[in-house]
Amino acid sequence: MANLLHIGSSFTSSTKLLIKNPKFSSNPTPIRRMRVQAKIREIFMPALSSTMTEGKIVSWIKSEGDKLSKGESVVVVESDKADMDVETFYDGYLAAIMVDEGGVAAVGSAIALLAETEDEIEEARLKASSSSSSPVTSEKPIETSVDSVTSPPPQPPSPKPSVSAVVTAASSIHPASEGGKRVVASPYAKKLAKELKVDLTTVVGTGPLGRIVAKDVEALAASASSTPAIGSSKPATASAPSVNIELGSVVPFTTMQGAVSRNMVESLTVPTFRVGYTITTDALDSLYKKIKTKGVTMSALLAKATALALVKHPVVNSSCRDGNSFTYNSSINIAVAVAIDGGLITPVLQDADKVDIYTLSRKWKELVEKARAKQLQPHEYTTGTFTLSNLGMFGVDRFDAILPPGTGAIMAVGASQPSLVGTKDGRIGLKSQMQVNVTADHRVIYGADLAAFLQTLAKIIEDPKDLTL
Repeated sequence: MANLLHIGSSFTSSTKLLIKNPKFSSNPTPIRRMRVQAKIREIFMPALSSTMTEGKIVSWIKSEGDKLSKGESVVVVESDKADMDVETFYDGYLAAIMVDEGGVAAVGSAIALLAETEDEIEEARLKASSSSSSPVTSEKPIETSVDSVTSPPPQPPSPKPSVSAVVTAASSIHPASEGGKRVVASPYAKKLAKELKVDLTTVVGTGPLGRIVAKDVEALAASASSTPAIGSSKPATASAPSVNIELGSVVPFTTMQGAVSRNMVESLTVPTFRVGYTITTDALDSLYKKIKTKGVTMSALLAKATALALVKHPVVNSSCRDGNSFTYNSSINIAVAVAIDGGLITPVLQDADKVDIYTLSRKWKELVEKARAKQLQPHEYTTGTFTLSNLGMFGVDRFDAILPPGTGAIMAVGASQPSLVGTKDGRIGLKSQMQVNVTADHRVIYGADLAAFLQTLAKIIEDPKDLTL
């Protein structure tokens, strides 16, 4: 569900009302009352998560002068993990955009002005122009039928020379544009389009609500290069495009990279230890071959197996946040690390122990698509109780993972590879095996806990009949 914009108000005075004096009912006394009538409202940068301190404007869905209806999406904001559509509380007109696309604003600072009627648009634009030196002030919030929302005090917006938005005329209209006025694309797609010299107005988006994502730009660039360029011996492929990197340059973190950096530094305060285990995967591989045609993914199988093992070892699914106590989590929510454009995110499979493998696989595919389009809602990536990180598809045989803050353990999964092993009858045989390494919070989980958990996990994977129940 889209988030609502925090909106403050400027006011004008209004009319006089006559009411009776309760003490002298026979002599009505005129009493002046102010009816508050909103004219111009500030649209503030909303807090899209509990850890968000600033947000980046990905794109304005509406343009200056557009009429807005309550609940209508106005702007796309990039938080630390996702791009989210933000709605307006009120009807009115988008009078002035104060932070352009690509701009960053602190939570609670003004990013635009909303005028109640067309008559106030010009006044709002004058206020926005003067805000570069002094921010627009607002008095107490207007009373509405909407549940009251306490917004943080507005801070001065990022200085900018002008508030008028530059609108580029589009040569064609497609789902990712608003009447051909503004193209809606992910930040990475815009960056990629600039590097590959792709006109975004010619790209048809396949992301949520027609938003253009990186793969759309890559596909168009690949098709455009099907005819070899001058001096080239063969057409370019649709694989990852070459990016010109200026060696020695200093590149600031993106919003997501900043969030990852803070989490990794925070994880250093937790005393952790690691335990590894080798698991034979022949039976799991055989099961996967049988049911993958039904849409089952290996990630879902591993998540399901892990969840079933955690049912028997709840301490491994626990978490310690304050250093003085720990919580036996009531749900088993498996977070699985996914690499996306410019960062890393961990979509969460809720109640993975209770959901059947086919539903779990469908949910996983949906989460991955939303993650890569940066459309995950906070509850879809912040509620994990145990984390999986799988690099096996890249041929990595073993690695250690860093424990995410607020969780008890994370398991790193390596590739399944043929190995010579000794059989029970003294012979040598060939079996597929994978190495898993678990990093755990030693304040809560001990070596014996992990050893028992890994033994249970190995039994489930080596005899996976329960995974399809």
